[in-house]
Amino acid sequence: MKNSLDRRDFLKRSAYTAAGISCTALAGAEAGAKKKKMPFDISLAEWSLHRTIFGGQLDHLDFAKAAKNDYGISAVEYVNQFFKDKGNNQTYLAEMKKRASDLGARSVLIMIDNEGALGDADAAKRMQAVENHYKWVEAAKFLGCHSIRVNAYSTGTYDEQMGRAAEGLRKLTEFGARHKINIIVENHGGFSSNGAWLAGVMKKVDHPRCGTLPDFGNFNLGEGKMYDRYQGVTELMPFAKGVSAKSHDFDEQGNEIHTDYRRMMKIVMDHKYRGYVGVEYEGNKLGEADGIRATKKLLERVRAEM
Repeated sequence: MKNSLDRRDFLKRSAYTAAGISCTALAGAEAGAKKKKMPFDISLAEWSLHRTIFGGQLDHLDFAKAAKNDYGISAVEYVNQFFKDKGNNQTYLAEMKKRASDLGARSVLIMIDNEGALGDADAAKRMQAVENHYKWVEAAKFLGCHSIRVNAYSTGTYDEQMGRAAEGLRKLTEFGARHKINIIVENHGGFSSNGAWLAGVMKKVDHPRCGTLPDFGNFNLGEGKMYDRYQGVTELMPFAKGVSAKSHDFDEQGNEIHTDYRRMMKIVMDHKYRGYVGVEYEGNKLGEADGIRATKKLLERVRAEM
C-alpha cells in the first residue's frame, strides 16, 4: 500500500513539474489548501463609535473607512440612528455602498431602532411598526447586508408579549424573505433580555429568515435583576444569524472583566456558528478607539487559541 501511495505522489509531482510548477510551489499550495479557515470573522458595530459620531468627529459615511483604516476591520454593522432620515434615499445609500465597496468592506447588517414596537399591544400600531421597517429591509438588500437587527418590544404578561412580538416579527419576516433579508432580534431590554422568552418567540415565529443576534452583555431584566449571560447566549445561539461581542472594561491582561470571552466563544462555536462576531464597545474607562482595539485584540487572541 505504501509503495502504491508513493508512486501516486511521485506521478502527481512529476506532472506538475512537467507543467513548469516546482515541487516547492506544489508543497506551498497543498499547505495553503490544508490551512484551517478562521472559526469566525470579526466585524465592527457602528454603535462602538456612537459618541464620536454624535459628537461630530466622524461622519456616518466615513464609518466603513474608519473601520478598515483605523481598526483593520473589513466588515461593518450599521446603525440606523446615524442615517435615520436616509432609509429610502437612494442617492445617499448608493454613496454608502460605493464607499464600502471601494474599500473592499462588507456591509453585514443594519441595526434598527425607534421605528415602533413590533409587539405593540395595539394591533394597528403593531402593523404600523412592521411597515416602518420595510424601508430598512430594502436598504439592507441594496447595501448587500444579510440582515436587519430589530427589537421585540411589547407590553403585557410574559405570554401576551411573546404572542404579540411573534406576530409582528412573523409579518416583518415574510416581507424580509421576499427580499432575501433576515430579521434578527437582539436581547435588548425587557423580556427580550430573558433568553428563554426570546427563544420562545423564535419558536413561535417559526421561519428560517427570523433569528437572533445574541449580545454578550444585554441581559439586564430591570429592577436590579440580571439574566445569566452564559445561559442566555446558550438559549439564543440555535437561532443566531449574528453575534455581538459586547465589551465594557478590561483587566491588565486584556480580558473583559464582565464576560469570560473564552467561555462565551466556546458556546458560540459549539453551536456551529461560523459567521461574523461584531465588536461592540460600550465602556467609559477607555476611549472608543482604544476600547474597539482592546475588544478586537481579545477576540483575535481567543480565535487563535481555537
